[in-house]
Amino acid sequence: MQGIVKTFDIGDGRTISIETGRLAKQADGSVVVKMGDTMLLATVVARKEAAENVDFMPLSVEYREKYAAAGRYPGGFFKREARPSDYEILISRLVDRALRPLFPDNYHAETQVLITLISLDENVLPDALAGLAASAALAVSDIPFNGPISEVRVARINGKFVVNPSTKDMEQADIDIMVAASYDNIMMVEGEMNEVSENDMIEAIKFAHDHIKIQCTAQLELAAMVAKANPKREYSHENNDAELKEAIHAFAYDRVFDVASHASAKHERSDAFKAIKQDFIDSIDPEVAAEKAGMISRYYHDVEKEAVRNAILDNRQRLDGRKLDEIRPIWSEVDYLPAVHGSAIFTRGETQSLTTVTLGTKLDEQMIDGVVFEEKVKFILHYNFPPFSTGEVKRMMGTSRREIGHGNLALRALKPVIPGGEINPYTIRIVSDILESNGSSSMATVCAGTMALMDAGVKIKKPVSGIAMGLISDTKTNRFAVLSDILGDEDHLGDMDFKVTGTVDGITACQMDIKVDGMPYEVLSEALEQAKRGRLHILGEMMKTISEPREDYKPHVPRIVKMTIPKEFIGAVIGPGGKVIQEMQRETGSTIVIEEVGEFGIIDIVSNNKESIDAVREKIRRIVAIPEIGTIYHGVVKNITAFGAFVEVLPGKDGLLHISEIDHKRLEKVESVLKVGDEIDVKLIEIDSKTGKLKLSRKALLPKPEQN
Repeated sequence: MQGIVKTFDIGDGRTISIETGRLAKQADGSVVVKMGDTMLLATVVARKEAAENVDFMPLSVEYREKYAAAGRYPGGFFKREARPSDYEILISRLVDRALRPLFPDNYHAETQVLITLISLDENVLPDALAGLAASAALAVSDIPFNGPISEVRVARINGKFVVNPSTKDMEQADIDIMVAASYDNIMMVEGEMNEVSENDMIEAIKFAHDHIKIQCTAQLELAAMVAKANPKREYSHENNDAELKEAIHAFAYDRVFDVASHASAKHERSDAFKAIKQDFIDSIDPEVAAEKAGMISRYYHDVEKEAVRNAILDNRQRLDGRKLDEIRPIWSEVDYLPAVHGSAIFTRGETQSLTTVTLGTKLDEQMIDGVVFEEKVKFILHYNFPPFSTGEVKRMMGTSRREIGHGNLALRALKPVIPGGEINPYTIRIVSDILESNGSSSMATVCAGTMALMDAGVKIKKPVSGIAMGLISDTKTNRFAVLSDILGDEDHLGDMDFKVTGTVDGITACQMDIKVDGMPYEVLSEALEQAKRGRLHILGEMMKTISEPREDYKPHVPRIVKMTIPKEFIGAVIGPGGKVIQEMQRETGSTIVIEEVGEFGIIDIVSNNKESIDAVREKIRRIVAIPEIGTIYHGVVKNITAFGAFVEVLPGKDGLLHISEIDHKRLEKVESVLKVGDEIDVKLIEIDSKTGKLKLSRKALLPKPEQN
């Protein structure tokens, strides 16, 4: 069966094809996107009618990977795909954030977008194709959608921008961002950078948009091929009452504007807005209020949004009384938790993070067993957002997608400054617990994480801070206000949520969601420059508490000493069935981890006790030592025979101490001088060239008897 295919070029001889009409035809829309040997199946299905009293867009986006796509088996007992990995959740969020703003405001039918990796080319990352696949499925469906959009990855490799680079090329990139956009507007940006400038970031976004336009055009052409078969459906998901809408506006607008114009705290302001709504409900017929409760909530929300935005644009003052570029008061503290390896509290306004750092060994590395990535991770960051942080009561479930997304952003922000090699032998886990939240808890996590790392003594390259920026704009009057360090309400009612992290020398990570059409690059540039000033201010406040990593780790942090041995000695150090290494650990109270790297064995010796570490090092040196003629060894008698004794001079290495080499005088029996278990000094006098057997002498170390 032949499908409808649209193919386009993305540069360097690489092509992407979009096919529809062959697979999953009972879905409202389905496509297969192919680049190289990577293939994604995307489907979209929407209910014909909206559920009753639903005034939002019930959209779910799920990205899933099949292990068969890479010719592999899933891990675990059941050997089947189960709950989504963090990687799958992060890609789902990227696609969701790009699609959601483009559904019609009055479309409320439950819609499900499923994207499945069905074939994997190890050099073509699927996350850069997921947004294209989802949008193309919507484009060929009958579901209303104000797209298309697409997503691309842009990396800068050796000074040159590349779109959707290969996995191998990514190793050399100093910019790695994912950009989503429609033909006309940027929708979303997320990624990590190695201390780049604001101008470099804007150039990367512009480069991405040029390629996204090509992909949007391809989708429009594909949609035109199937338009007759799938005309867009008609719908009516909202009931409206123009008189009620006007009444609410007349009653509430000035009162909401007045509340928004006078500085107030979060809960005080929220209570005031709720009181205005309740006053209107109390002013009308109770039956009408009950019958049209959904409309009242929707219309009041629109009035609140309009009044708050206008108050900020007119007054050039924030909801809490701040200037547009003013940062909330900051206080911080380190070493708050005495028993942990590193800790910090970072509080900015009504947002607070308590963050800890734990230093571990290779045994604590995170094993990633995904379809696309199989690796060991030495730097882990977890973000927790309990309900009490916003004064709410909610059921405690598993880790939310939001928590995974915010934690990933903070991890990307800090990853470029984490040292490697001999400077940092540890596996590092950062945990940020958000204790209060009113705007940008992920940026508080970055700041607290930096301080906790320095408190732990981790020699980070440079401190990192982060800030969340907002935008209020009015395209009719050509007015806009860029807001530094936004509140939760400013995020919810604004046109942009733009998080930027970095050092004094450049940006390390960003996450941007734009909710308004046609934001000029000039506004984006201004937002970035304002973000830089705010970021440096926050960094200065952090430095007042702790300005550089501690000279040493805390006393209760396990010390790690590395040793390197030839690969052929790894077996001897471990011993049969692990006997040797287990005995060393038992005797010294240390932990010993061995890893084969190339031609060497890399050994980590972990202990709080220096004497313990020294003892292990000496034992390992003896195991890997090569016997040398003339060397004196302190050995142990392991066996006695009629012709001599076998003495262990090095772990696993015995030599023969012939009866004639025990003493200067003639002995009848070895037992007259030695017994099993005796510790004696011996000298290596010969190594058999054919067998490698060792010949020892004790008498060579004894004074010669005087001659009569």
